[in-house]
Amino acid sequence: MSTPLAERLRPQSLEDYIGQQHLVGEGGVFRRFIEAGNVPSFILWGPPGVGKTTLAKIVANALERPFYTLSAVTSGVKEVRDVIESAKSQKFFSSKTPLLFIDEIHRFNKSQQDSLLGAVEQGIITLIGATTENPSFEVISPLLSRCQVYTLKPMQDSDLEHLLNRALTADEELKKRKIKVEESAALFRFAGGDARKLLNILDIITSSREGDLVITDDLVTEVLQQNIALYDKNGEQHYDVISAFIKSVRGSDPNAAIYYLTRMLAGGEEPRFIARRLVILASEDIGLANPNALLLANACFDTVHKIGMPEARITLAETTIYLATSAKSNSAYAAINEALAFVQKDTNLRPVPLHLRNAVTELMRDEGYGKDYKYAHDFEGNFVEQEFLPESLKGKQFYHPNMGNATEQRIAERIQQLWRGKYK
Repeated sequence: MSTPLAERLRPQSLEDYIGQQHLVGEGGVFRRFIEAGNVPSFILWGPPGVGKTTLAKIVANALERPFYTLSAVTSGVKEVRDVIESAKSQKFFSSKTPLLFIDEIHRFNKSQQDSLLGAVEQGIITLIGATTENPSFEVISPLLSRCQVYTLKPMQDSDLEHLLNRALTADEELKKRKIKVEESAALFRFAGGDARKLLNILDIITSSREGDLVITDDLVTEVLQQNIALYDKNGEQHYDVISAFIKSVRGSDPNAAIYYLTRMLAGGEEPRFIARRLVILASEDIGLANPNALLLANACFDTVHKIGMPEARITLAETTIYLATSAKSNSAYAAINEALAFVQKDTNLRPVPLHLRNAVTELMRDEGYGKDYKYAHDFEGNFVEQEFLPESLKGKQFYHPNMGNATEQRIAERIQQLWRGKYK
């Protein structure tokens, strides 16, 4: 069986590496690592197919370091300890610290990540992690503090075009055929900034036809529709189905939401990614219509972290159904966006009213800081009317209650009662 095109074209040096110029370009941090002959532990964070594994291998080859790889999907604490013991023996015979590359490090639980700490601290290994998830949430703080984090970006169309040209002109198998790219829009659209996916698509298309080949948008679409499972297993799950899932919950359809949840879990989607999206949705789309939704979504996120699959599917299903059947409001989401848009465009330096300022020195008190401030709890109903916005923004309203649900109707009534029509 022929080696996949993506593997045949895997770059062996930074000169052949396409994209991520902020990291590998002239003066980029990875060029400095190689020039200095030394590299710290680091984590590569970015979407699939942008060159995380390739970059790790290039660094290892350039520095001539022993290179170990583990996949967080199939490895546990035992495999980590085995590699560390092997690295110790390598270190004994060599002054060069071995590199340990862990793909999808976000899938390691706390105990698995803890097992790496000692070896990283003692310099037994230099850790390179790769993740598609935000390391701030998925990597334990002690480990994260010992690693630099470098963000990789989706490939631009110009990068994909460069890669496409290289495939057609440098790959020994494709060079034997007369292949002309008449249209590339569909290729780049289906690739979605993923270099590996672009090469897989090209592999599928060239394998589907013999002899000379003219690649057009219609041909790409036709071939990929016939091979949907081959080219888009991870990408389709990760982008299209999560979008349908969120929109089904937002649209209050629990049956569609459960269907898409099941597709994601069956396709191997990371449960914590789903749980995190539910937390966001609870704030963005349900919000003040049902504040308990955020509490349940947070509890779901914690539970998924603690128990993992397959049991986590039950908690995800429960939370999905609850959020889908809950009343909806995006008023808090709209309020913060409206306020942000206002503040970012506001060129006036609007002073905070004097009575709201904190008088921390005698001079400030003499200047009137804090004077005439009314402490709400000293008044009946724990409320007293006073101005909180800068004088020039008096009456400005950012929060507009959603009157389509009972909870915010009560909020609107209370605002009207307290402020007597100040905020409409």
